[in-house]
Amino acid sequence: MPSAIEVRKVPIHSVADASELAKLIDDGVMEASRVVAIIGKTEGNGGVNDYTRIISDRAFREVLVDKGAAADQVKQIPIVWSGGTDGVISPHATIFATTDAEPSDEPRLTVGFAMSEQLLPEDIGRVAMVSKVADAVKVAMERAGITDVADVHYVQTKTPLLTVHTIRDAKSRGKTVWTEHTHESMDLSNGCTALGIAVALGEIEMPTDADVMHNRDLYSAVASCSSGVELDVAQVVVVGNATGVGGRYRVGHAVMEDALDADGIWDAIRSAGLDLPERPRTSDLEGRLVNVFLKCEVSQDGTVRGRRNAMLDDSDVHWHRQIKAAVGGVTAAVTGDPAVFVSVSAAHQGPDGGGPVAAIVDLG
Repeated sequence: MPSAIEVRKVPIHSVADASELAKLIDDGVMEASRVVAIIGKTEGNGGVNDYTRIISDRAFREVLVDKGAAADQVKQIPIVWSGGTDGVISPHATIFATTDAEPSDEPRLTVGFAMSEQLLPEDIGRVAMVSKVADAVKVAMERAGITDVADVHYVQTKTPLLTVHTIRDAKSRGKTVWTEHTHESMDLSNGCTALGIAVALGEIEMPTDADVMHNRDLYSAVASCSSGVELDVAQVVVVGNATGVGGRYRVGHAVMEDALDADGIWDAIRSAGLDLPERPRTSDLEGRLVNVFLKCEVSQDGTVRGRRNAMLDDSDVHWHRQIKAAVGGVTAAVTGDPAVFVSVSAAHQGPDGGGPVAAIVDLG
């Protein structure tokens, strides 16, 4: 049986800041050697060249080593950064660590981690990637002690996207790539990864290459996929509930049907175990919400609830940034806290124009 999980959200005060992680360790809330995953938002542009992700990654790993964790162990910890804190979204990190707790007959938070096989540039956007991601998800589930896919509520991944260098590498070996547009490959990598998660959890059958990015009826309700230049495998973090692990926390999920679906966020919080009134208010949370994790996407028809918008036609500000800011505002209005994990590029993650929502709550 895996260990119970302690989870805390901390602010990031500057691009290279990890002082709040150090404070958690110094205060005895968690041990550096027991940190198993970190998921956070950095304040860069969220694009291919968003190096704030690398800066934050280094800062947090250095703190863990400084506070006593073995360097080789720290290298293996999945730290998933989503770049871009557009609008009111505030830079922050959610830190997961194992802890000692009495076993519980109630389902409580559990976390499992796995790395996929190497993802070659020619794999990205194709069934080869779907298959490799699906295999890694199953390993992470097993490590989390989860046997029923219904107990998986959130799967956070980080995968490679295409760069000029990796495209050149594929061509040098006589291979082709799905796209030569590096920014487009961010959406591609995320979407293909989500299909791998959906396959592993039995949400869909194995898709074809032609389905990737085209058949938006195929999606996962629990996938949250990010991509970047800093790795060549899929990092997979499975977050769910298991009986027996003990601890204070539980996770749940729901789906936002569109960018304004605040009820979808409330449904995720209810799914995690908080008893809320029919028409809840932020004050009803009573400090028990640790964090919410969302993916968002512009609707392919350029509308929200029948009203036209110009996000897909805007040549000045990419739609990634616009929809992230919009959904970030809706989310912060629900939670009362701008430090929310809202990530864009949600192809095959929730329905078109919407996205999955996961919530972690402290049940005391």
